[in-house]
Amino acid sequence: MNPRYYVGQKVIIKPPVLKSPDSRHSALNTYAGQVGTIVDYYWINTHLSGVVYIYKVKAKDDEIVVHEDEIEEYLSSLLKS
Repeated sequence: MNPRYYVGQKVIIKPPVLKSPDSRHSALNTYAGQVGTIVDYYWINTHLSGVVYIYKVKAKDDEIVVHEDEIEEYLSSLLKS
């Protein structure tokens, strides 16, 4: 399985689906709706779900790490409007 997003691609950071006191979700909320750029990506091979991709995204002046389901392609979000 290949990564869905590539280095240099613009993405939008999606807000967490669940309301949770989890500090990761709280930090992600700060960037929800922001446009960022994929800086790098990594993959993890798990025995349960196979290959999982994790992306490093530059948003605002920070670099954050997000899962593939926490971002969406910037262009596709424009088409929905």
